[in-house]
Amino acid sequence: MTIKPLAYALLATSVLTACSTTPTKHENKIAANEPFIYTEPEISPPFYALNPFDYTKPPVFELELKKAAAAPVNKLEVTDPANPTKKLILDTNKLIIPTVNNTQRTMKYAVLAGENEIDITAIDDFLQMVEGKARHYPPQFSDRKEKSGFVSKLKEVSTQLDQLAAAPNASFDVLIRAFKASILGRNLDLGSSYTTKSLDYAQRILKINKEDPEANLWFGFSLSEGGGQKEALPYLDKAMKAGVQEAYLSSVNNYLGMEQKKNAVQMLKNYKVKYPEEASVVDRLIPEVEKQGRYNVWQTLKNPALAK
Repeated sequence: MTIKPLAYALLATSVLTACSTTPTKHENKIAANEPFIYTEPEISPPFYALNPFDYTKPPVFELELKKAAAAPVNKLEVTDPANPTKKLILDTNKLIIPTVNNTQRTMKYAVLAGENEIDITAIDDFLQMVEGKARHYPPQFSDRKEKSGFVSKLKEVSTQLDQLAAAPNASFDVLIRAFKASILGRNLDLGSSYTTKSLDYAQRILKINKEDPEANLWFGFSLSEGGGQKEALPYLDKAMKAGVQEAYLSSVNNYLGMEQKKNAVQMLKNYKVKYPEEASVVDRLIPEVEKQGRYNVWQTLKNPALAK
């Protein structure tokens, strides 16, 4: 499996606010409107591919940043929230999504979020970093301090997204991020409430769009890794049919959880045909499945003795 190192266009400091840095009207205002200041720790390379749709492509977040940088910039002068006597010039496009009344994925690029919008740049940046370590269970961290830093920040981000998602008309973009954060929280052993939240978000998301490839992937592997292998089958199948690369390996894991080794091996062979660049990965996994019945693809890939 080709897993690229982190290559973000990061801010020196990530500032996560409920509705950007201005006093924008918002029907879902966060109780504490103070910004969360996040000092990025030293991060080891990701374990899981940063683009589960296609391992050969850059992460979705990076692609959105490039689009934002290429879009026209409408500079804006605003009052400095830290000092009302001073002005700030905003001249860099951020990633902006609607918070309510939108059932489609909608991303726009602007220097500031407007009413019923949120600057999601820093949140997407952080969620991608967590994904690289904890998209699947068990999470893969190099040391306890690194994990502790991610856990602390994820609790804040998840709470922020939960507050936005509490609105009955919360946007699809808000719900999918709250959904992912809850699964990441479950994988980091933050408590059963994260499992409960993830199921609720999945139901709301699929009610809006039952064909969404990302939602089906995440719901499928989260069900599987939580013990619901049979229930996971239709969701992983939809994700595969939609061309989501990681759905294949998640399906292999799912079949192994159901003790269906033959189906797991056949799925690996299908994966090799569909993604020939992953042949070496398949050639490492099949003997492990056939001889030892490994039930966790990700743990097998972590084994140094099986490295390329």
